[in-house]
Amino acid sequence: MTTLVYKQAATGALTGLALGDALGYPTEFSDVPRIEARFGPWRRLDLPTPALVTDDTQMTLALGRGIRTAMDRGVLEPEGTADAVRREFIAWNRSPENNRAPGNTCLRACALLEHADRPWQDASQIHSKGCGANMRVAPLGLAPGLSDEQRAGAAQLQSALTHGHPTALAASDLTAHAVRLLAQGAEPAGLIGLLRSYALENRSLYHERWLGDLWRRAQDPSPEQFIARGWDECLAILDRLQHAVGTVSPEADPCLATGEGWIAEEALATGLLCFLLFTDEPLTALRRAACTSGDSDSIACLAGAFAGAYLGADAWPGEWADRIEYRSDLLTLGALWDA
Repeated sequence: MTTLVYKQAATGALTGLALGDALGYPTEFSDVPRIEARFGPWRRLDLPTPALVTDDTQMTLALGRGIRTAMDRGVLEPEGTADAVRREFIAWNRSPENNRAPGNTCLRACALLEHADRPWQDASQIHSKGCGANMRVAPLGLAPGLSDEQRAGAAQLQSALTHGHPTALAASDLTAHAVRLLAQGAEPAGLIGLLRSYALENRSLYHERWLGDLWRRAQDPSPEQFIARGWDECLAILDRLQHAVGTVSPEADPCLATGEGWIAEEALATGLLCFLLFTDEPLTALRRAACTSGDSDSIACLAGAFAGAYLGADAWPGEWADRIEYRSDLLTLGALWDA
């Protein structure tokens, strides 16, 4: 807890996430040569003016507000968490500010969540493992006072409200765990090993208290086999990440090593790769993540969350942090969870 307070890990992670999102917003859907032709060399990529974010940051804030509401009611538990986060996701979907090219999975699921007479599991897009679930999960790596079971269960539940594929669940859990480890001071050099151990320990653990009968909507014969399918894909991408960290050139497009990030496990791995290539150069990590051929804003927002959790709020220069959209909302949540 002392480490979290001293370096303001929550403020650092949330600010870094939003900065990465804004930096990658104008580069998404372009390849590296086109990005550099338009914006110049990737190491000089500058924060746009205005520094607008995408649905990645908007949904991170929605999740953060939902978790705050659920925790204000007492102990974080499944029913209260699902209710509070469901309400925030519906409000986001209705908002006129939801005009930043959000993913179809989130739009479909949030529309279905409007049916209050139906369980949330009916809204879950069981075959979707897009990165929309784990790009927003950082608040659950930052909120203090949660048990391992609460943190993992809530991370998977918030994913399942929209993205129900087991890999989306596992990648969200793993992303939140990575943020938590870095906020607590874990050394980046050992991070992949810690994540691999966590994945192996949880490979056949289905959080029924949090997920209910979600697994029955897939084709797996048991809940354990359902969730293991997701963890196995995460373990495979961690192997690719481990190889990439020791072999890729920082000048190469990270997507060539760990994937373009449109799916959950690749977004996690490529965001981590950008962070691990430049652990003490947070702006360089963001620039590398934003200048990629894949889902640049989501990759960069994850890289920013990891860097900010590890280095704290001072990682980000004031001339960037002060200009980011939703700055007040980010600071409010950060201040709540830094303390």
